[in-house]
Amino acid sequence: MKKVKQITSLLLALVLIGALFTGCGTKKDTDTATSQDQTTSEAGSTTEATADTTTDSAANTASEQTTSGELTEIVVGATIEPHATILNSDAVKNSLAAQGYSIKVVEFSDYIQPNVATQDGSLDANFFQHVPYLDDYNQKNGTNLKAVAKVHFEPLGIYPGKTTSLDALPDKAQIAVPNDTSNEARALLLLEKAGLIKLKENAGLEATVKDIVDNPKKLDIVEIEAAQTVKVLQDVDLAVINGNYALSNGLSASENALLVEDTASDAAQTFANVIVVKDGNEESDKTKALIKAVTSEETKQFINDTWKGAVIPVF
Repeated sequence: MKKVKQITSLLLALVLIGALFTGCGTKKDTDTATSQDQTTSEAGSTTEATADTTTDSAANTASEQTTSGELTEIVVGATIEPHATILNSDAVKNSLAAQGYSIKVVEFSDYIQPNVATQDGSLDANFFQHVPYLDDYNQKNGTNLKAVAKVHFEPLGIYPGKTTSLDALPDKAQIAVPNDTSNEARALLLLEKAGLIKLKENAGLEATVKDIVDNPKKLDIVEIEAAQTVKVLQDVDLAVINGNYALSNGLSASENALLVEDTASDAAQTFANVIVVKDGNEESDKTKALIKAVTSEETKQFINDTWKGAVIPVF
């Protein structure tokens, strides 16, 4: 009986030991599985985080490429109307921006300083003059500035001052005209067209007051700096005024002038206003971009819509 109890106790002990090992084995497997799950989960989270970081980084890089690219500035000198207005138009600015450029317009009130600044490199280009004026300037100043694109023509006009019509012009009336070579010739040719004077045959674009051969009303032709013609308008009977100076002072060749140059004449091409650069810069990237912008169809439309015939595109 005692022996049976011993065997029973031994069997019970073996069962308990087996149960203990089974329990330990289950916990170890569970812990291992849990650890593996956590590792997998953490690895997955790390991968997702890396992917998110990569995506954010790519997005930020793309954003930086979009916003950090600086436009190259082109500095252009111009008289205010219509030249600066054209250069500051959205038509020109948008075209330049598409080519990687911006524009800075420096405004001038005379015809000398823009050429001086273009020659010394302060300006990349200027826009205010026609070729006959440029040729005369180069000859007189020993420069070699270059015209690279025709943009528009501004008809020269005879404007009323103290006298309101050509028919009412009295004898010995005063008429102000620009005193620079090319514009004075244009003014005198326009006065001849009006029947007020007669010039020496073939005087053409070289004409000065000395070439007047007939002046039946004995008119007093007052030669003054081009920018001043509009300023003395109320002090003279008539003034022949350049289009840009007329526009700057609220006058329009198509609305206020008594007589204007014929837009179908040779003057429209001869006196077309041009983009001018320093010798050697004719083929620069800046020059090419500027020419493309100011001679676009959008710029042509802007000119036509804005000045309605007082400024005429020639490209």
